[in-house]
Amino acid sequence: MAKKSASLKAPLNAHVTQLEMTAPPKTSLPVPVNIQTAIIRAPNIPLHYYRYLYRQVGKRWHWYKRLRMTDEELAAAIHDPHVSVTVLYVDGAPAGFFELRQENEEIVELSYFGLFERAIGLGIGKWFLLQALYAAWQDNPRKVTVTTNTLDHPRALQLYQMMGFSPVSTYEALVQPMTDAELLKALDA
Repeated sequence: MAKKSASLKAPLNAHVTQLEMTAPPKTSLPVPVNIQTAIIRAPNIPLHYYRYLYRQVGKRWHWYKRLRMTDEELAAAIHDPHVSVTVLYVDGAPAGFFELRQENEEIVELSYFGLFERAIGLGIGKWFLLQALYAAWQDNPRKVTVTTNTLDHPRALQLYQMMGFSPVSTYEALVQPMTDAELLKALDA
């Protein structure tokens, strides 16, 4: 038993901010130059590919929730007809993704958004977020929501606000990092 508890990592403190926007973005940004981009919606995305995307984007930011799900739980979450997953490709390789969840006719949640580490610094973050927001607003909801925390990219909150989101609530949370055994199991799935 001592060996198992020794592999547990201390929980991380996170200050969580929930934001919403009540009008589509008025900003327009050109497609980044000198790189080829493609944005492709992935209906019925294979679970192993989703886990790969999720891990590549979230490993620096302590994203664990979806990696802890069983195949059945993950399939139910991402293959739900109210959920869409869209993948960004840069120069022919995956470079990020976003996930939208239509809560109801009036609310769309930007559940996940991010770039692979290799894509950070290419000048495509704002442009890709804008594409996610265009997709979120395509059915004219009353509002779009997003949640971020202090474990995410240091400029995530600032970027969301720059794009038109306003904070509506905050709270403190503990995030339990995955053990090495959990991570290996998730990556093997």
